[in-house]
Amino acid sequence: MSVVNPRPIDLSAILESQQPVIDLHIKDFEHTTRRFLKAVATYSSRALEEIGQRRVRHAAELKRIAEKKTQVEAEVTACKHKEIELMEVLEREQAERREAESAVSDLKRQLASIKEKCVSVDVELDQRAYYTLYDDRHKRKDMTTLDTNASRVSPELRECEARLQFALEGVERDKLLIRFMQIDPAEPQREFSIVIDTSARVYKVPLTTPPIPTIPLLVDQMNRSRDLFAFIKDVRAQFVEMASVVPGP
Repeated sequence: MSVVNPRPIDLSAILESQQPVIDLHIKDFEHTTRRFLKAVATYSSRALEEIGQRRVRHAAELKRIAEKKTQVEAEVTACKHKEIELMEVLEREQAERREAESAVSDLKRQLASIKEKCVSVDVELDQRAYYTLYDDRHKRKDMTTLDTNASRVSPELRECEARLQFALEGVERDKLLIRFMQIDPAEPQREFSIVIDTSARVYKVPLTTPPIPTIPLLVDQMNRSRDLFAFIKDVRAQFVEMASVVPGP
């Protein structure tokens, strides 16, 4: 924009003229004023536009900063939660480790105890094996002696059984089997026997062959008298009586 330099005014010359007029250059002034106002308006518009743009940029920057802050806060919160979870996992792992170490210690103690028991059992087994071998040797020796004595006693035993007319042998623990001979002349091989249970003071007869109807009375009489040989004689008499009975036609 050009600047109009006002010319100096000769006031005395103007006053001497017939129609004194002062040229104020109104048109130039108006033109200059309009140009100035236009420039001011353009400047103001540009300033407002720049302010608006700065405001927009500032608002965007604030929004970006707020979003970044929110994101960072969310990440911090997530990290805190993750840290808490990791601490809980670490505590659980430490607790599990302590439990595992305790279990391992218990197992080690049990293993040591089992090893000690195994050593003790091995020693006991060795001792038992030694005593078993020792007993076997003595049993074989005793059996040899018993067989030798039996070979000597057997003829005497058979002669004694022939005279007593019954054979006595053990069938189970505390049980005696008595086989009676020469009961039925018509059938010499017929079985006549009883089993006496001597496991208690009161004797019992769980089996007679053939059955004797009066055996409870005979057993009761034997328990009262404590005379076993009289009982055997009574049983033999019962068998003889039963064998002598001829079945009817």
